[in-house]
Order: sequence, then structure tokens, then C-alpha cells
Amino acid sequence: MTLRIGLVAGEPSGDLLASRVIRGLHERVPGTACEGIGGPTMEAEGFDAWHPMHALTVFGYVDAFRRLPGLLRIYGDVQRRWSAVPPDVFVGVDAPDFNLRLEEKLRASGTPTIHFVSPSIWAWRYERIERIRRAVSRMLVLFPFEVEIYEKEGIPVTCVGHPLAANIPMEPDRLAARARLGLDPDARILAMLPGSRSSEIRLLGPRFLQAARLLLQRDPQLQFIVPMVNAERRREFEQMLQQHSLTNCHIIDETTVKGLSPDWPAAWHVMEAADAVLVASGTATLETALFKRPMVISYVLTPLMRRVMEWKAGQSRPYVPWVGLPNVLAQDFVVPELLQDDATPAALADECWRALTDQEYAASVQQKFSEIHRSLSLDTPRLVAEAIIEQAGHAA
Repeated sequence: MTLRIGLVAGEPSGDLLASRVIRGLHERVPGTACEGIGGPTMEAEGFDAWHPMHALTVFGYVDAFRRLPGLLRIYGDVQRRWSAVPPDVFVGVDAPDFNLRLEEKLRASGTPTIHFVSPSIWAWRYERIERIRRAVSRMLVLFPFEVEIYEKEGIPVTCVGHPLAANIPMEPDRLAARARLGLDPDARILAMLPGSRSSEIRLLGPRFLQAARLLLQRDPQLQFIVPMVNAERRREFEQMLQQHSLTNCHIIDETTVKGLSPDWPAAWHVMEAADAVLVASGTATLETALFKRPMVISYVLTPLMRRVMEWKAGQSRPYVPWVGLPNVLAQDFVVPELLQDDATPAALADECWRALTDQEYAASVQQKFSEIHRSLSLDTPRLVAEAIIEQAGHAA
């Protein structure tokens, strides 16, 4: 049996996820052809990219509106190609606004569709469940608690675990990470991750730096490490750093860690080396949890960004009381969340100090994060590949 699989991934995280899926398919069904929209990691596994992944990557609603004509052209092109020669199975990796619309069209024409990574309907826009019901032959979710949501709605679902759980060690080595980065093995170190987008750094960076200065009043020897995803974000943060004149601050980027571990981003080295982490809400909170580090989660939106988000979602707050993935998975406030007006430098400093100095608290957080890590540690490539092969068999 040979398979022809349509794939669309629109973010770097999706590129990584899809590349593992392609590898798993090739191991089980040699000669499988995968085509569509993807990134360099997918192409390294033999993926035929009709359009580059970055063509779908947008940052915020204004950017999405500006790039709408190009997005529509790409959507029309892939839909025409797959309508003319349908794939055995289509797999949409995340990117729900693009992929669910495409999946609905393809499924209506007879192509089995899989959506890999559920939208956060448990937090925002539950009404999307109706489109998912029409569009998706099988939903593949990362988190165990999501299974019940789809089973209740009568939508076929499989929990495949989170690939990060397999890539991040169950027992991180803080001293080894510090040696790799040239850091003092005995220092007290706080990692600060203000985000990967310019808007996040603009809104969170000053608050994080002001909190850091307050922490230095408590411990003048305290060290800070800050990972940056690229040179542009580093320049933006360094400009802020000059204005706040923070001492003991080390910026780590991809050039710093080049050659240390090709599969690890700079942020992972930083998380492993730190005693505690001050982090913007997002995937980085899950990564920090998998590294078993106590953290303080924060996020700030401008009034305009918040109004646009509320308008698009049709709600003013998430359905669940947590925004950080570790707390969502634990169904509890395992670590503090300081959002919007609560994200003052003084409040951030107080919570970071507790994370850095309260050893009993840090040990309890580590235990809960170890439980989360184990719950997510499944053979994701195998489970996804099996789901794809099963859908192909149904179609045949």
C-alpha cells in the first residue's frame, strides 16, 4: 500500500509536529507521498511544499487582514489541486481558521480529514464545535482532558500525547545546562521569557525588567537569563535593557547555543539552567512545566487588542479560570498568573521571589509537573500515523 497525504502546517510548532508525523508514516508505509503547505523541518523529511509555511504565519488581526488576499489565493490553489486529485487523507496541523475551512470542503467531497491539535474550544469559542463536526473525520488531541469534550459531542477523537513530552527529559540537568551556557553553577538564576512577538516584548519587557530591578534589591547577586528567538527581537529587548540598566543580565539566542544541541531552541537551554522562570502565557509555559521549573505566568494586551479578541471570540473571558497551560492541565492554580493590571512589577517580583527561594513550594510544583509530563508522554508519531492509515483504510 502506498499513500498520498495532504498536509497543511502554518506555524513553526506545526512544522515540527508534522515532520514527526511524516517520519512515522515513512516508517510504517514506505513510499508515502506528503504534499501541501509546510516548513523546512517537514521538507527535510521529504515533504513536497507547494507553498512555504510562512505564507500562513500571521501576527495578530491587523496582519491577518492585510495579508487576506494572499491567504485566499493560497487557499484557492490547494483546494483546486486536491479537488482535482484528492489525497487519500488530509491532515490539518493546528492553524484552525485555515484548516477547518479547507477540511470542511474536502470532507464534503469524500476525502477523510484529520485535524491534529484541537483548537482551545474549552477556553474560547466553543461554538466552533459545529464546524469541527462537519469538517473533521477524526480529531487528534494533545491533552487527555480534551478527549471527553469530543466524545460528548460524538466526534471521533484520539489523544496522541504531546511531542514536547518526548523531547524534554523527565529529569532536567540544571548544572549541565549552566555549563553549556557558561553560567555560574552556584548562582541563583531567574529566566525571563517576555515572548517571541514584538508586541509581547513591547508590553511585557518593561514590566519584567522593572520586576528584575526590584529583585536585585533583595539579592544583588541574582542572575537573569533571557532567550530571544531572533536578532530582531534581541535588538528590541536590548534597547529596553539599556533604558532600565539591569545588571547581571545574559541574553541567549540561537547563535549562542548553535552547536550545543541542534534540536533544542535557546529557550530550552535557558529553562533547564534556571531556578525559576518569569514567562509570557503560551506554549513556553508548558515547556517550562516539562522542565519542572516553578514559574510566574504573565500577559498583557492593549485595550484595542483586547476588544478585538473579545469581538472575535464573542466572550470577554475564557470559560476556564486559568490561562496558563500547566494550570489548565492540573485544573488548579499550581503557579500564579498575573494578567493585565495585576501584572505590576512589584507583584511580579514578589511571586518570582517566592519561586526562587521557597524550596518546599518549588518541590511541590516539581512533583505536579512530573505528573503532567508522564500523562503527556505517549508515542505521538506512531499514534498519529496509525490514525492516518486507519482513515485511509476506511476510504478504501
